[in-house]
Amino acid sequence: MKKSFDKGFVTPHPVFIIATYDENGKADAMNAAWCGQVGMNKLSISLSAHKTTQNIKANKEFTVSFATKEQIEACDYVGIVSANKVSDKLEKCGFTVTRSDKVNAPVIDQLPVAIECKVIELQEEFNETRVIAEIVGMKADESVLTDGKVDLEKLHPIMFDTVALCYREIGASVGGAWNAGKKFE
Repeated sequence: MKKSFDKGFVTPHPVFIIATYDENGKADAMNAAWCGQVGMNKLSISLSAHKTTQNIKANKEFTVSFATKEQIEACDYVGIVSANKVSDKLEKCGFTVTRSDKVNAPVIDQLPVAIECKVIELQEEFNETRVIAEIVGMKADESVLTDGKVDLEKLHPIMFDTVALCYREIGASVGGAWNAGKKFE
């Protein structure tokens, strides 16, 4: 028998590190889990008032990197410390950056996959900013590729568990998409 609750939840949430440049060209990054893909070439991110949000509004370009198990401490740190209070937070956690060649935004060198984005629309709602962006490119370290594609078992991306308030590793494949259900045909 199922128990009834007054509230629900949606999980897992991928953990993304959003990287931007501020008005002086200084790199900033933050941890965000309220992000999802829209269709084949767009992202939607819900952000409250952050330095990164200001940077996105000003520059209209950013990168989104997958947080990984290997970099969990640094990825968590950039989410709990504001660049408004700690201007050298990237240096403190050991992140270095390289300028993207497709957008005016940094690519975090220690995170193997970065998605390059250009803002299509900014929507203000619920005291938050929804960023709708076009994916214009992706950088992936060869160490996480198999047959020229990003291999999640090599990448070790993490997810945010909204129930237990912890990060969890995304695991191995359990079945083929558009294949596992064929047994019912």
